Amino acid sequence: MITQLIENARAAQAVLETYSQEKIDAIVKMFAQVVFEQADPLAKMAAEETRMGVYEDKILKNQGKPRIIWNSLKGKKSVGILRHLKDEGLVEIAKPMGVVGAVTPCTNPIVTPMCNAMFAVKGANAVIIAPHPRAKNCTKVMKELYDAQLIEMGVPTDIFQIIEEPSIPLTSELMGAVDVVIATGGMGMVKSAYSSGKPSYGVGAGNVQCIIDRDVDFNEAAKKAITGRSFDNGIICSGEQTIIAHKDDYDKVIAAFIYNGAYYTDKKDEMDALRNTLFVDGHMNKDVIGQPIAKIAKMAGIELPEGTKVIIVKPDVCGEGDLFSKEKMCAVMSAYEYETWEQAVDIALCNLNVEGKGHSTMVHSNTKENIEYAGVTLPVSRLLVNQICATMSGGSFTNSLNATTTLGCGSWGNNSISENLTYTHLINVSRIAYAIPGGQPSDEIIWGE
Repeated sequence: MITQLIENARAAQAVLETYSQEKIDAIVKMFAQVVFEQADPLAKMAAEETRMGVYEDKILKNQGKPRIIWNSLKGKKSVGILRHLKDEGLVEIAKPMGVVGAVTPCTNPIVTPMCNAMFAVKGANAVIIAPHPRAKNCTKVMKELYDAQLIEMGVPTDIFQIIEEPSIPLTSELMGAVDVVIATGGMGMVKSAYSSGKPSYGVGAGNVQCIIDRDVDFNEAAKKAITGRSFDNGIICSGEQTIIAHKDDYDKVIAAFIYNGAYYTDKKDEMDALRNTLFVDGHMNKDVIGQPIAKIAKMAGIELPEGTKVIIVKPDVCGEGDLFSKEKMCAVMSAYEYETWEQAVDIALCNLNVEGKGHSTMVHSNTKENIEYAGVTLPVSRLLVNQICATMSGGSFTNSLNATTTLGCGSWGNNSISENLTYTHLINVSRIAYAIPGGQPSDEIIWGE
């Protein structure tokens, strides 16, 4: 089966790389526009098949990501000569990698395949999607929608293929057969991608620390953090996980969170019950991932006020001493107090050392020195300022991060890149190097001050 998919992909890719930049871009735009226009039914299908997340939030995701990603790609050169660097005597030429194998998660079953396909085809590559078994029907429908448009455009449909009945053996076989792998999902699959023998791009675990400075509007910070933590029932890896607030402001900050829909508890029995519900043998309980907070509270025997969006707990310690320090793939946050900004960053680092190094941190602050201290100190690839990390760390109209669904976490997260994946990671670049007359400086210049 995989052999046939690869043969089909290579034949289609050979046609694709003959296309002009304009035709390539028309295909890439179509991939985005189909998801944008079918946002509602695709969101409904994703919620029903995966049994995770929030249907309404998935609509927003299916509308937002196509806009942002296509806007970031249009007008960018990715075919033929990219640029002439006259002073350096270089000419850069884009060439496709060939066939991209993309492993996609059940937590993001629509926009991740879309994004991977857009980046692959932007570089004139064919793509084969290996979906999570819990999202295979979503991927089949995307294939049908794309095929209809590709046929109308006169483009080989095999530039976008899928494994219809996915399994670990088939996915592993695919990763070993393609030219480059994108693995967006669990750490086991990412590790498998890096063991495939092929160039691979993976992601790391999230555990976004949210540090709140003293010079911000606490209500605005709370509103943004709750929006990020509750979006799609908290299944996004870049969702805010903590509240780290100054001890003198702590009560005011928590009050702002409660006002905006949080339930706060520091009661030992409630925290113990919730901890035991969220974690099984130290690992995230799969039965709570992406589930409504009311359902999770009921499982833990906690009564929530109607309309509660997130639960906030206050552990006694950060880091290894409490499982609440780990990533929680549902709308639960942990809260901590600090006395100095340095201590606030230390608390974030304490938790990141348990899980989430290399991913992202959120800082609410208007003090440049504090922001840059956190940026210099913390082992993360992205530090967002006064934004919603869950929905903006993958790029947005209001920041300059690459628009993507695959967030590299660098060596901290055992990843090959520490930036947001984009189309440039899926092209080879040939360089014509002309001799530069008189290019060698004298020894006096080389060794001089």
